[in-house]
Amino acid sequence: MKALWNDNVIADSDDTVFIEGNHYFPPESVNKNYFVPTDMHTTCPWKGEASYYTLTIDDEQEQNAAWYYPDVSDMAKERVGTDFTNYVAFYPNKVTVQ
Repeated sequence: MKALWNDNVIADSDDTVFIEGNHYFPPESVNKNYFVPTDMHTTCPWKGEASYYTLTIDDEQEQNAAWYYPDVSDMAKERVGTDFTNYVAFYPNKVTVQ
């Protein structure tokens, strides 16, 4: 799987975790040069608190386009069958995953 934004590959992995319609990319597969942490957080009742990244390439930005769970709940690990701590997912209306 590849995540593309503005014709740039921002993540690439054959080992994503598919959860609720989204591919979560392992942290080592993400090109961190394009990611800027934000102050945004949301809470999923079964996965825990998500943190967000804004994508930045040259002068273009896509605010809060990616999220990850820095502390995945035990319930989520059990439900998904793996620990996806710090795996990164993308909003499909902002990033193309193929």
